[in-house]
Amino acid sequence: MNNQVLTTTQENILKIQLNRPEKKNALTLAMYAAIAEGINQAEADEAVRVIFITGAGDAFTSGNDIMDFIQAPPLSDDSPVARFLGALTQARKPIVAAVNGLAIGIGTTMLLHCDLVYAAASARFRLPFVNLALVPEAGSSFLLPRLLGHQRAAELLLLGDFFDAQTAYTFGLVNAVVEDASLPDMAWQKAQQLAAQPPAALRLTKSLLKRATQAAAREAMAEELKRFRAQLQSPEAMEALQAFMQRRKPDFSKFS
Repeated sequence: MNNQVLTTTQENILKIQLNRPEKKNALTLAMYAAIAEGINQAEADEAVRVIFITGAGDAFTSGNDIMDFIQAPPLSDDSPVARFLGALTQARKPIVAAVNGLAIGIGTTMLLHCDLVYAAASARFRLPFVNLALVPEAGSSFLLPRLLGHQRAAELLLLGDFFDAQTAYTFGLVNAVVEDASLPDMAWQKAQQLAAQPPAALRLTKSLLKRATQAAAREAMAEELKRFRAQLQSPEAMEALQAFMQRRKPDFSKFS
């Protein structure tokens, strides 16, 4: 397992910790592959009843590592990003997320597929896909409007501004907001509570909860991925990503 993604199993819970705090847990392709492997191992291990995801340091994840992303964009159906999304969205066992700081891009969209989400008071969320001349991912173009309503989802996706943990709670994206120091223990206690439940009933109830939206979410993900790949190769995206790397404001004035 990649040392930037740590996995441990305790009390029937598989803990996946993003462990690149010096880069705010920005995700590389190797990290995506390691997270997917961890989720798949948890699914295959009968002793594991719950999956727990958090970040090291003061960030959950700041999203994609842009340099890694530019050098090896996720263009294939078998890319590490696609494998991660497949593992996350098809997991039968409950997933608990402890959001301990920045949750940008995939750091926010992945929460739509978790079952319980707890955020530190200092957590900050952002969906900057359009800002980078890209489109949403992980079924968020379907799941966010269903959760928030069209106008709120449009505001988050079209403007790509930061929003805080209390706003995320108001929107229904997280179950609770707790003091930073209390988050690890509180979220872990919820995972323990789930792990003590009858495992078959737990899995079946999760399946029933997702039954009405699962097919539509997968369809949205497939369409998003197709559009994402096309947009990634566009002049707009080149300008946005170059501007990001050069730490300047992108200029979209010449595009129509």
